Amino acid sequence: MASIKLKTNVNRLNGEVVIPGDKSISHRSVMFGAIAHGETTVTNFLPGEDCLSTISCFRKLGIRIEEEENGKIRIYGAGFEGLSEPKEVLDVGNSGTTIRLLMGILAGRPFFSTLVGDESIGKRPMTRVTIPLKQMGVKIDARENGAYTPIAIRGGNLSPINYELPVASAQVKSALILAGLQADGITTILEPASTRDHTERMIRQFGGEIAKNNQTITVQGGQRLTAQDVHVPGDISSAAFFLAAGAIVPNSEIVLKNVGLNPTRTGMIEVLKNMGAELEIISNKENSFEPSGDLIIKASNLKGTVIAGDIIPTLIDEIPIIALMATQAEGTTIIKDAEELKVKETNRIDTVVEELRKLGASIEATADGMIINGKSKLTGGTVSSHGDHRIGMMLAIAALISDGEVILENPESISVSYPNFFTHLNQLIQ
Repeated sequence: MASIKLKTNVNRLNGEVVIPGDKSISHRSVMFGAIAHGETTVTNFLPGEDCLSTISCFRKLGIRIEEEENGKIRIYGAGFEGLSEPKEVLDVGNSGTTIRLLMGILAGRPFFSTLVGDESIGKRPMTRVTIPLKQMGVKIDARENGAYTPIAIRGGNLSPINYELPVASAQVKSALILAGLQADGITTILEPASTRDHTERMIRQFGGEIAKNNQTITVQGGQRLTAQDVHVPGDISSAAFFLAAGAIVPNSEIVLKNVGLNPTRTGMIEVLKNMGAELEIISNKENSFEPSGDLIIKASNLKGTVIAGDIIPTLIDEIPIIALMATQAEGTTIIKDAEELKVKETNRIDTVVEELRKLGASIEATADGMIINGKSKLTGGTVSSHGDHRIGMMLAIAALISDGEVILENPESISVSYPNFFTHLNQLIQ
C-alpha cells in the first residue's frame, strides 16, 4: 500500500491552474465518436484512467481510436452497426460511467459481450440499469440476478420503454437514452430530479434529436449521428478541490481557467455563494453545447448552510470537498438527501466522516448525509483515500490547513480523474 506525506500548515495559495478536461464529457466524446459516422476529433480530452478504460473498451469493439499529444484524440466511427463482437472481456477498470453507458450501447448490438471492472466496480449496483434494459428485450446475466459484475449481454431488437427512474442518476438515464437511440420507436424516461445533461447535449451536437419537458425525456430510435469536433471544457468536479482550497487557506487567490459551467453541474458554485465565499465568474464565449468560463476564488469567511433537495444531483461528486469546507465555516452545515453517495467508489458518507474525524473535525454521519460543526482546528494523522479519487483529493486539501503531519495512504487513486493534481497543487503553494 503506497503512502505519501502531504503538505501541511500552508500559509497561502496563489496562481493559475488550467483545469483538465471534464471526465463526463471525455467519456461521452469517445462513445459518441464511436457510434457516429465519420471522423470525430476531441481536444482537451482527459487522459485519466477512467477515460482510458473507455477508449480501451471501444478499441475491443473494433473502433479505431488514435491518441495524439496534448489531449487530442481521433475516433473513426461507422455508426452503431460499426461496432463488432469483442474477442475478449471488456474491462472498465474503476469507471462506473463506462460500464453503465456501455451497457446502453451494447443493449442494441446483436452480439455477445462480457463486462468486468475492478474490486470497487464489483460492489456497485447494476440492477438500476439491467432491470430497464431487460424490459427493452436485452438478455443480461450477472452475479446475484443481474446486480453485480461480471455482466454478460446479448443485445439486439430493442423495444422502446416508458420508464420512471427510481433514483436521479445521470449514468442510468444516459444508458437508457443510448439504448433508446437503437429501439424501434420512442423511449420515454422520467427522472425524479434533473441530473447532468451532457448526453442530451452531445446527441444534439452530433446531429441527433432529443426532447425534454420538465423531467420527462423522449428519444426516437433509429437516428443517424454524424462525426463532430468536440472541445472538452475543464472539469468543474476537479476544479471544486481548488475552489475549496482557495476559500479555506488563508490569504489565497486562485484563478481556474476553462472550467465547464453546465448549469446541471454548478451546484458547487451555488454552495460557495451560500456559504459566503469570495468567488468571481468570468464567462467565456459560450459554445453552442457546453458553456465554460474562468473562476477566481479568494480566501473567505465561510458560514454554515443546509444542502438538500434538487441541488444534490448537481454536486454529488463535490460533497466530500464541501464537507471539508464546512469544517472551516462558522456554525453548522447539514447535508441531506444524498443517499446516492453510499454507492459511489466508496460509501462516501461513512468514508468522509471517518477520515475527517481522524484529522480532528466535528462531523457525524446521518442516514442520507452528514452534519458538520465548524469551525474545527484540523490536526495531523494517517488517512486513506480508500481507493476513491474524490476522497484522496479532499484529504490533500485538508492537509493544507492541518497543524501536524498528514500521511495519505492509497494516493494513486487520484489519477483516475486528475493525473496532474499534485503538480498543480504544488504550483499554487507559496
